[in-house]
Amino acid sequence: MHWSLAFIAAGSAGIGATAGRRRLLLSQAKHRSLAGHSKWSRRIAGWIPMVDYDAARFFRCDGAPEDVVAKREQGFERLAHLFAERFPRGRALTAETRSGLSDLQFTGSYRVPFQFAAHVKANLGVGAFVEKSAGVTVTDIDGNDFYDLTGSYGVNLLGYDAYKGMIAEAVAQVADLGPVLGQLHPVVADNVARLRALTGLDEVSFHMSGTEAVMQAVRLARYHTRRSKVVRFCGAYHGWWGEVQPGIGNPVNADRTFTLAEMSEKALQTLATRNDIACVLINPLQSLHPNSAAPSDNTLVDGGRRAGVDREAYAEWLHRVAEVCRERGIVFILDDIFTGFRLARRGAAEYFGLQPDMVTYGKTLGGGLPNGVLVGRADLMKRYRDDRPVDICFARGTFNAHPYVMAAMNAFLRKLDAPETLALYEGLDDRWNARAARMNASLEAVCVPVRVANLSSIWTVIYRVPSRFNWMLQYYLREEGLLLSWVGTGRLIFSLNYSDADFDEVVTRFTRACERMAANGWWWHAPDATNKTIRRGILRELIAKRFGR
Repeated sequence: MHWSLAFIAAGSAGIGATAGRRRLLLSQAKHRSLAGHSKWSRRIAGWIPMVDYDAARFFRCDGAPEDVVAKREQGFERLAHLFAERFPRGRALTAETRSGLSDLQFTGSYRVPFQFAAHVKANLGVGAFVEKSAGVTVTDIDGNDFYDLTGSYGVNLLGYDAYKGMIAEAVAQVADLGPVLGQLHPVVADNVARLRALTGLDEVSFHMSGTEAVMQAVRLARYHTRRSKVVRFCGAYHGWWGEVQPGIGNPVNADRTFTLAEMSEKALQTLATRNDIACVLINPLQSLHPNSAAPSDNTLVDGGRRAGVDREAYAEWLHRVAEVCRERGIVFILDDIFTGFRLARRGAAEYFGLQPDMVTYGKTLGGGLPNGVLVGRADLMKRYRDDRPVDICFARGTFNAHPYVMAAMNAFLRKLDAPETLALYEGLDDRWNARAARMNASLEAVCVPVRVANLSSIWTVIYRVPSRFNWMLQYYLREEGLLLSWVGTGRLIFSLNYSDADFDEVVTRFTRACERMAANGWWWHAPDATNKTIRRGILRELIAKRFGR
């Protein structure tokens, strides 16, 4: 063989071996669950058949004895009658609207595991319409008052009355200008100054949703690094844009996105050895449940939900990720849309002691109105190249910097500096950790298999028994006047204006709901039942259905 051909062959073999090692390391850096393998999760989701329990199977699916079944049936029927009497207008309007509103069709179908959904929807339907809020409560169109545990998906940080005031103030402030777009109201300048001071970063861009802010952050990171790959961590949510939501829920492959395991040395090695990674996205909410998706009752098929925060360990992990990013020229993006201003005044950066390259905000920052914000280093925020005038990074939006949104945002930012707000941040973590401990003590005192885990004012409910019916708790909580979002007990979000008296009432009602659920037999389980045996039983059921047995 000619020496040049031999040289090329040897070089190609070396390149192939190196590429092979990179692929192996990437595979090892993924979390072993399906959430860490997006293509496989989508394939398996497409394989799973519909199983719809009839009334008899519904109450007996775990092999409960007939005396327990009778308790369940009685408890379920009692709730069904109660809901019909208490929520007639809400249920009627929801049913009327559902056929024309796809959002209602989706959320109404995924409140509980799909095997139970039809029977629950037919009998325990809940109204989607509310008409009033005050303090920490919300009132539905039937006049029922609920303690709000939804947090409006994280928007409600300071209490609904505060946001009503911000919106009213905003409308008055920009009334003379109105919805003029393209030009800027002077309030924008103050927002920019305040956001720069809060973050220690250089420049700001405004958007209309958190998803859009993340899209812009990723696009700019790719533009400036000239690299294509994005890293997210297993279970983390960064909006519904396809590039950052691989797997179930996204109909196309996100081939330029790597989903790596958190708290993983292999993940750090992957970041340290690849040359094609533009950015790493961090959602601090994952500290409550690393490597797991946001918990929802529609996936609560057993008692396997796990949660708990080790703040020191997670902070160390984030610092190690940030260090590797600095060394490798990877943009470190802190997605603080959910946790921003909730964990600390300066958000997760302050809470975990970080200095990111870019931060995305949304939700509460808009003062109750739709918004998204990206703040970053000047060299990363620039959308054009001085030496290549046609090579730009485009990002615009009709409603970006809308006057009413900018004024409501300004009202929020000024509220953030008010003495009464600063007082809320004093001892914030200790206060909410103590409240979680208070809830757990109450639950333990009545011997129910339920506990809570929290990241400050963001909570999730965990279950200590291998039951197929843990998801039923959301309906007993509704009976007690506790309002949850469509993900049920997976996410409870408190506003910071909850007083001790308000919270004590929630504890009383929550505990009473658990006692009533226990008395109705939903937490019965066979002596040899485990979460693993439940999952295996469900798998056998699905296989039988799939192959017509």
